[in-house]
Parts: sequence; structure tokens; C-alpha cells
Amino acid sequence: MIKLLSHLSFVAITTPDVEASVDFYVNQVGLTGVAREDDRVYLRCWGDYYAYSVVVAKGDEPTLETMAWRTSSAEALEEAAKRVQAAGIEGEWFEGRGIGRAFRFTGPFGHNMTLHWDVERHRAEPHTASIFPDRPEKRSPVAGAPRQLDHVTVATQDVDAFVQWYVDTLGFRFMARTVLDEAPISVFSVLTTNEKSHDLGVVLDGSTRAGRINHYAFWVDTREELLIAADTLMENGIPIEYGPNIHGIGEQTFLYYREPSSLRIELNTGGYRNYVPDWEANTWKPSQGSNNFYRNGRMPMSMTESFPPADGPSATEEGVPDEIKDALLNPYAVEGRG
Repeated sequence: MIKLLSHLSFVAITTPDVEASVDFYVNQVGLTGVAREDDRVYLRCWGDYYAYSVVVAKGDEPTLETMAWRTSSAEALEEAAKRVQAAGIEGEWFEGRGIGRAFRFTGPFGHNMTLHWDVERHRAEPHTASIFPDRPEKRSPVAGAPRQLDHVTVATQDVDAFVQWYVDTLGFRFMARTVLDEAPISVFSVLTTNEKSHDLGVVLDGSTRAGRINHYAFWVDTREELLIAADTLMENGIPIEYGPNIHGIGEQTFLYYREPSSLRIELNTGGYRNYVPDWEANTWKPSQGSNNFYRNGRMPMSMTESFPPADGPSATEEGVPDEIKDALLNPYAVEGRG
């Protein structure tokens, strides 16, 4: 099979207060606004090569409107669309801003996905152009501003089935998963389209609402920049939800916080690159440090929340013995686990 997808190109989210969210992304995260169309605002990181990487749209609640991947070629776009339709999913072709002819569909677990090949590349104005030819523009003046969009993590009722569909249909590489210590239940998996440990994550969702998102993430160049971002957020009165610390899976340094709609954002850096074409995914357990490399802290229960709000926690309790319900709700709540 030809390589279908190359990387995550943008995410579009919704928020009840577009102005508050955009102000946060510009002044606290360090993104730049590039365009506005009615209730839709297009933003970019200073190191993004394309015209935008985040779209903030008006909505009644915080949601993932779509997650967009650029394909590896124009031919790969056609092939990917055929494979999606052959899997019984009806999609539609449309003309997107800065991405030309694109194919969008809602996957079997309720997440909207956009595939495209054409892109509008960022062209810096003279006053923002970098002195370094490979950089699309100067670094952001905001402390700890991310260089680029990194990944998105969604929530679903069946982690293993989700992974299988995206591997079989779109050629994602399955990189790793976390299974509970107490029972053979998958609570988290990561997939990638390239050499990163992941650009798509999936957590177990115990609600009946399909298509939810847990967080999306930006990349900063160094751990020091991430720590500076943490300092700056706290000094500006923005609570840190979790971190800084290091994930076992992927080995990235991470920091989680919220934007005004309550949607979770992650900053990450570091980690390893994996070029093995026939990689076989490893299975981790929380006790092995899958989430917290050093196994020296508890993940707050708030991290199990996904968006938009729904009728259950992010890990199902149905059919599970009472003695492991707490672990299933939050497998990282015990000191000494990861």
C-alpha cells in the first residue's frame, strides 16, 4: 500500500466565546491570527510552514470540528478517499480555505476528519521574515510560544477497534498502547503517520457521546522553553492542569493547561523518532510508567475529562469488578504509577 498520509496539518475547534479563545491563543499561547471569516478565525504557530494550523469557530460548546491530515501526494488523496468509502463511510469533496480540493468524512467512532494535498504556504511579511532561510518567520515574542502543531488525542468507547480501523483504512502506524494492570482493557493508544511516536492518540471514553476530543498539542523546541511556558502561564494566573513531566510512551516532556472554553491544550517536546517500517506496538501498563516516566506523581482526575461534556467519565466502569473501578476511572491516580 502506498503511504497515504504525511502529517497532521490543522485542527478546527469550536468555542462559545471566539474572542476570548482567540485572545488567549494570541497573547498567552503565542499564536498569530492570519484571517477571519464571520465566526471563524485562522491562527498559526511561528514555525508552521502552511498558512494556518488552528481554526477557532463559534459553537455552543468546546468540540473538535475536524482534524486535518495532509496526504503524501495528490494520488494518495484519491486513494485515501476510495479506501474510506470502501469501508462504508460516506464522505464529501469540498474546496477548503488554503487547502484546495479536500475530502472530509466522519469516521466510525464519530470524529470528523479532513484529508487534503494542496496547501497554501505561509509567506512572511518583510517585518516578520526570519534571517534564517528555513524558518517561515521570526520566533514569537511570547515566552514559550510553540513552533508548530504536534498531535491530537481523541476519545472513543473502543480503543482497540479505533486503532484497527485507522491502521487498516488510512495506513496509520500503531505505536503503543496502555492496558490496565488489573484487567486486559485498553485505555490508551498512539498512532502515527510519520517518524514521531504519535500524531494521533486515543483514550477510552465511558460516555455515550461519540466524536469527543481529549486534547490537542503543540511542539516547542526544548524542555527549557516548555518550563519557561509553565512559569509564564502561572505568572499570568493560568492554572497548570498536569506537568511538567515526561510520558513513558513517546518520552516527551509534557505540560497540560486549558483555554477559556475549558478545552485542554498540551505543550510537548523531546521524545524519540521511530523509523522502523514494520514496528510492532508494545503494550504498557500504568505501573510501568506509560503516562509518567518517573512514576512519582498522580495524574489529576480532571485529565480524564474529554470534550464536549458527556454523561460519563473518560474510562468506562461497566462490567468491571468494584475493586478496580477506581483504577479504570483514572489508572494513574495511584502514587508510584505512571
